[in-house]
Amino acid sequence: MKIVLSQEGKLPLHTRTVGLFLEDLNYCVDGGLYAEMLENRNFEAKDVHGEWDRYIVDEDGLYGWMPYPDGAAVERKIKSDRPLFPENPHYLRLKAQAGTGVKNKAYDGIYLTKGMKYNVSLWLRSYDYKGKAAVGVYRNGTALVEKKIKVKADGKWRRYSFRLKAKTDAERADFCFLLSGNGAVHLDAFSMIPENAIKGVFRRDLVELMKELKPAFLRFPGGCVVEGNSLANRYLWKNTLGPVERRKHNWNRWAVHATDEHNHFRSEFSHYGQTLGIGYYEYFLLCEYLGCKPLPVVSVGIACQYMSSEFVPLDSPELEGYIQEALDLVEFANGGEDTEWGRVRAELGHPEPFGLEMLGVGNEQWEDSPKQKDGVARPNEFYKRFELFEKRLHEKYPALKIVGTVGPTFETPTYESAWEWTKKNLEANPDFVYCSDEHFYVSPAWLYDHVNVYDNYPRNCKVYAGEYAAHVPGSGCALFNAPQANCWEGALAEAAFMTGMERNSDVVVMSSYAPLLGRLGYTQWSPDMIWFDGKGAYPSASYYVQMMYSLYTGNAILKTETDAEKVYVSASEREGLTYLKVVNAGEEELQAEIVGDHNFGQLTRIIRMQAEPGDYNTAEDPHKVEPYEEAPLSAHACVLPPKSFSVLVFRK
Repeated sequence: MKIVLSQEGKLPLHTRTVGLFLEDLNYCVDGGLYAEMLENRNFEAKDVHGEWDRYIVDEDGLYGWMPYPDGAAVERKIKSDRPLFPENPHYLRLKAQAGTGVKNKAYDGIYLTKGMKYNVSLWLRSYDYKGKAAVGVYRNGTALVEKKIKVKADGKWRRYSFRLKAKTDAERADFCFLLSGNGAVHLDAFSMIPENAIKGVFRRDLVELMKELKPAFLRFPGGCVVEGNSLANRYLWKNTLGPVERRKHNWNRWAVHATDEHNHFRSEFSHYGQTLGIGYYEYFLLCEYLGCKPLPVVSVGIACQYMSSEFVPLDSPELEGYIQEALDLVEFANGGEDTEWGRVRAELGHPEPFGLEMLGVGNEQWEDSPKQKDGVARPNEFYKRFELFEKRLHEKYPALKIVGTVGPTFETPTYESAWEWTKKNLEANPDFVYCSDEHFYVSPAWLYDHVNVYDNYPRNCKVYAGEYAAHVPGSGCALFNAPQANCWEGALAEAAFMTGMERNSDVVVMSSYAPLLGRLGYTQWSPDMIWFDGKGAYPSASYYVQMMYSLYTGNAILKTETDAEKVYVSASEREGLTYLKVVNAGEEELQAEIVGDHNFGQLTRIIRMQAEPGDYNTAEDPHKVEPYEEAPLSAHACVLPPKSFSVLVFRK
């Protein structure tokens, strides 16, 4: 077989296209990227259940806090009078006898690394208890690491902070607060964060895996989380600034995912919440650390259309607040210290602007006419409201690149309608949107059948493939906790589809696999690019496919052709290097000859992935499916194993 490279019709590629999409799903922020090891650290947990416009939110501040030792006669009561801070008013009144107290669930328990230091803090108030207290990590009643603090009985909230150094490795241990004598105290805002946390906030192993991808951008914080299951539940970026103790707790939209009569409309993750320890300021800092562009997303006043019929009517004065939130966000990111929100950013510690270039307006909304609670059908008028947002944003920030949406489906009536609306507006105003967000979770067969789908897109209609993944039938996709969903069969199909995206980089200007992270035992959606638990993290096969596209793409796209079936190719070049990506999705080994209409150099490296279709990585075998290097045996030819993905690197 032959692969032909041609400079005829070569496309310049002005920016890297492969990025990351982070949605607070699968406990990927609290319990994941946020390095905080404790669960329900501030006693604000909610127990949420229900479905479609009928969500019941019960306060459950004791969630995750149990008596210690087990069965101890400990009195626990959640109180809210005279709180530490009004934004999170609940705290724990603990009454215990000497040597007893409470322990924290900490998801699957505390994992310690020998020699690691941990920053621990808590707020405590005592009116009459004057003894000592112990804070630390214990196993079977034995302290693995412990700090004794002296309690002052003056009726004032006091913050205690200290550092604990682990003397041994430990798994699934207990974080405890114990009284040394008999008495009662008030407790709030516990924290335990490893000293190696990046910027004191981010879990290092997860962030380093993200950084190794060299992402072009990071879209945050979602996703459906932006919309909320109700408008009151939506993500409010201004609530995420300032001291973490004062960031108002919010329940997570994914707490009520997949509820029905069989589980009494209550998910096993009904306590899934957002402490907002990672807020918008931290997200911008994370983008700086990753060396990528930020892509925040704002609400347009429509709650998640899969979960709610609620929206702010277009003619409501309330909609102005949503528009102002978007305008203020741009000012927070880019404004000088002489502006209101630029000054807030500077006071948080970042006087220089973050250099925000892009803003997502809406998540995956579509034009719809849902039934309202009063039984009257009213359209959400998504198109008109988006046009209003676009006009107001561009009036103040004409250079801002607005990322639009064509909804959550592909090749459906709502998708077709959204593209027709987008095309019409682009004809009148080429800057109406920078690109439009497409989402597709599909079978490998669909990806192979649609490899060339972007060949026929109008070249003025730019695409952000913002959420996509192969869902392999029978592998556990879209189910709870299914690492096997990230099998090689799906990743190989993704690699094939991405050849079409790369060949059409003048149309597909951005792409991001989804979801990004999944905590083992706490996932609401599979597959996920990176899996982790309290001990460590490992990449999936799909992670490595994304990496090979991110790391081995030039700044100009070449035309490619092949005469073989089930072979998918794309190529790019940069400064004397040519990167040829080849997917052999067939069952037979092929001998490939690479030719071209220009001097593209000699084959110097082969980076390859190959596995059985059902193979996938696990915590026990994290390297089962990953790239490996192979020495070339010819300057312009190589063997393509069956079911393989290869990057061939030519150097002049």
